[in-house]
Amino acid sequence: MNTVVKTRYGEVRGSVADGVSTFKGIPYAAPPFGANRLRPPQPVAPWSGVRDALTYGPTPPKPPIPPEVLALLPELTISGEDYLNLNIWSPDLEPARRPVMVWIPGGMFEYGTAATAWYDGSRFARDGIVCVTINYRVGAEGFLYLGEGNANRGLLDQLAALQWVQENIAAFGGDPGNVTIFGESAGAMSVGMLLSMPRAEGLFHRAIAQSGAAHNVISVAIARRVRRRLAEKLGVEATREAIAAVPVDDLLAAQAELKADLIANPDPERWGAEVVTTLLPWQPVVDGDVIPAPPLDRIASGAGAGIDLMVGSNTDEHRLFLATSDAIDQVTAEALAGAVAAYGLPVEATLTAYRAAHPGASAGDLLAAIQTDWYWRIPALRLADAHARGGSATYMYEFAWRSPQFNGRLGACHSLEIAFVFDTLGNGTEPLFGTNPPQQLADTMHAAWVAFATRGDPGWPKYDLNRRATMRFDTTSEVVDDPRSAERALWEGVR
Repeated sequence: MNTVVKTRYGEVRGSVADGVSTFKGIPYAAPPFGANRLRPPQPVAPWSGVRDALTYGPTPPKPPIPPEVLALLPELTISGEDYLNLNIWSPDLEPARRPVMVWIPGGMFEYGTAATAWYDGSRFARDGIVCVTINYRVGAEGFLYLGEGNANRGLLDQLAALQWVQENIAAFGGDPGNVTIFGESAGAMSVGMLLSMPRAEGLFHRAIAQSGAAHNVISVAIARRVRRRLAEKLGVEATREAIAAVPVDDLLAAQAELKADLIANPDPERWGAEVVTTLLPWQPVVDGDVIPAPPLDRIASGAGAGIDLMVGSNTDEHRLFLATSDAIDQVTAEALAGAVAAYGLPVEATLTAYRAAHPGASAGDLLAAIQTDWYWRIPALRLADAHARGGSATYMYEFAWRSPQFNGRLGACHSLEIAFVFDTLGNGTEPLFGTNPPQQLADTMHAAWVAFATRGDPGWPKYDLNRRATMRFDTTSEVVDDPRSAERALWEGVR
């Protein structure tokens, strides 16, 4: 069964099944090609007639994903220029003013698309939410710095999608006055950026950051270094005109070469410390305009104060990157000590604290725990601290369920919480989750996200700097106060 909705730009035809109306591949901005390439997003051209919105639209161009990664974190690749599009799942097309949730996918600002079965929004619609998932430009197309007035195009795409939601979501039964943005990894980092951005004010009312916060930005000076490196790979001038004239496939090949060069030669003098430590050459840029100042500083000064915030991380985030190969077994005591020193931590005190928290852990296990804190948990805490300090409603969670895959070595790794949040266990999740992940945990987490989007309260005490109440999600979920406080204390003044 099909149904038709009229947007400001034209009519779209979606499908209806089990009481949920689904619309896929609706453009929210013009295709970023031709005169629009490497420029901020431009408005959609209206269309006549009814446009089919029955299947996912084109996905953002990205370098090839290694097969071993794609097996664990599946996403579709659909060619086409009209990839600034979004998908909607709604329980009711009548003017019901239902809560709206807008999902921002992750992918290191280099990969990522809304076209994956993990992000199917039908269970949110089943529970009264109008769920929207978006594509945005990634890699050089979205984040290559091109000078004053042309930076952070991927974030501007997200703003354009949120503006489209404000203008059109009522026609799909949603309330533009009750919009929650949520995202994971680079999507969560985007949430942190949006919280701080003046241009985002009024476009959303609640925010959820899953395994990402507000730390990951680079300066204009470092962004210029990355641009020079890319132009060298392409053999062209480091200008918008020259780079925009390069075919997309050639640009993607140069991106892949640049990333390989960064990994092989992580010299801070060449790349900048922020790029070397994160291995993220396409981070958002503090350009003084789209991002006026470091996002965490702006949030600490009151930006986003009226936004309800939920933020969290997974217990073993970094094991996804170390335990899916034998890398975790190759870490030596010397390498571990060197990493601790590179992070600016006191080596002896740090290793003592982490060994106490992880009895019997190998050097690789300890490195994974320390990198989890540096990359994910401590930034989440800093975001929660900054937001809560001004009295804003803030909630903290930790996802602790351990995957049985890879002989249990994954733990509660990066991205593992997503299918529990969306209640999409079984939608291609077996390689990462195993064959029998706990549905009751999905029921619990999904209900918490629905409750937060509906009324701003996920069901546990607010976070403050005294108690630091944290909901720990596992087969038995419970509130824990200030978890792993000894390790947290080590990072004060460091991260």
